[in-house]
Amino acid sequence: MASPRPVPGQTPNMPQPPKFATAAEERKHRKQMLAAAFRLFSRFGFDEGVAGHITARDPERLDHFWVNPFGMHFGQIRACDLILVNHRGEVVEGKHPVNGAAFAIHSQLHAARPDVVAAAHAHSIYGKSWASLGRLLDPITQDSCAFYEDHGLFADFTGVVYETSEGERIAQALGQYKAAILRNHGLITVGHTVEEAAWWFITMERSCQAQLLAEAAGVPVKIDHANAAATKQQVGNHLAGWFQFQPLLARITREQPDLLE
Repeated sequence: MASPRPVPGQTPNMPQPPKFATAAEERKHRKQMLAAAFRLFSRFGFDEGVAGHITARDPERLDHFWVNPFGMHFGQIRACDLILVNHRGEVVEGKHPVNGAAFAIHSQLHAARPDVVAAAHAHSIYGKSWASLGRLLDPITQDSCAFYEDHGLFADFTGVVYETSEGERIAQALGQYKAAILRNHGLITVGHTVEEAAWWFITMERSCQAQLLAEAAGVPVKIDHANAAATKQQVGNHLAGWFQFQPLLARITREQPDLLE
């Protein structure tokens, strides 16, 4: 009988997400990870004018979240630039306004999913291209298996999301999944850490690119259910999402240390 496949988190000496002695330490870390995620999104070309947002729940005020200032380029964001928004959409800390769409969507996601620390959404080119098809991703690569039976489809588009009622519908489409495809709009991902949510977005964008390329060339061979489900357990768990962000984090903080300010 073949030995069981290892699952990230069961590997001896596997790095683990940090733990914090105080809420202040955890808040600082979440804000720094948000800034790093924005810098990476900029590097990968996920910025589209003023569109896109990543949020992190405050560790003390659980109905508040940190988010990028409206109109600031992803590539310039530092931890100190982030703003804190309450459940009414009011800026509690920070000098900049909040993106109305960011509040309408993220406030409802955080309310519906108390397990979620962070959520990421951007108008990335391959994500919005795939979203225009109104389809879920297929398990055609090892990496796309992270989303096998673990992403939803919001099969509607009524313009820019300004109403929390629309954000509530998006939260319903997300359900308990790690991600959702917003038809004619783009991708949204969530995680138990900022690092996890950001990584799911990065790899989901690449999975959309891979499927678009594969379907342009022919008919991709899908991975069978048993192997897709097993692979999801390996590459699609919370720890795997956090850990796969770490090399990108190390590189961007070395190259752009000002993001930590």
